[in-house]
Amino acid sequence: MISYLKGKLVQKEPTHVVIDVNGIGYHVNISLTTFSSIKNEESIMLHTYLHVKEDSHTLFGFSNEAEKKMFLNLISISGVGPSTGLMIQSSLTSGELKQAIISEDVKTIQGVKGVGSKTAQRIILELKDKIKKEGLYQESEDFQPQAHNTIRTEALSALITLGINKPTAEKSIDRILKNSGNTITLEELIKLTLKNA
Repeated sequence: MISYLKGKLVQKEPTHVVIDVNGIGYHVNISLTTFSSIKNEESIMLHTYLHVKEDSHTLFGFSNEAEKKMFLNLISISGVGPSTGLMIQSSLTSGELKQAIISEDVKTIQGVKGVGSKTAQRIILELKDKIKKEGLYQESEDFQPQAHNTIRTEALSALITLGINKPTAEKSIDRILKNSGNTITLEELIKLTLKNA
């Protein structure tokens, strides 16, 4: 329905953005992968998927076609909704996800919050051949460290939005920050917390 949006970034959060397209602000849910690739941009184009339910229309955005394709593959699987698809793409890098599916690593996929053993097995079973055939995803990550207090606040906000309760999120974030020194990025912090929460 809405294939892509091109416009000015009005608001940027690790879980969503607001894009101004000719005076209309679109709220678009994004993964951490997309966030890390657009966080320094002012004008962007996001490939989008519009999820229509009886009571809501939700836009999901992706910085590239490959990520969108993987998302569509994920949500085509019974038991994987758009929120879970986004959670998977936020918890695992494209390379990790692809590798886990190809090597049938149920444990890695199951490590994502909200993904059980049966769903992880279904993801592997239904996507393994597709990934091999299509060669989905190239790994692209370039992260830059940020100040700890900002990073803590942003990570906490993102994790609460993703459904982790506040005390659990705070405890995990603080433990990870303490162990990592000043070298961790926002995306890495959220991913680690999701894996440990």
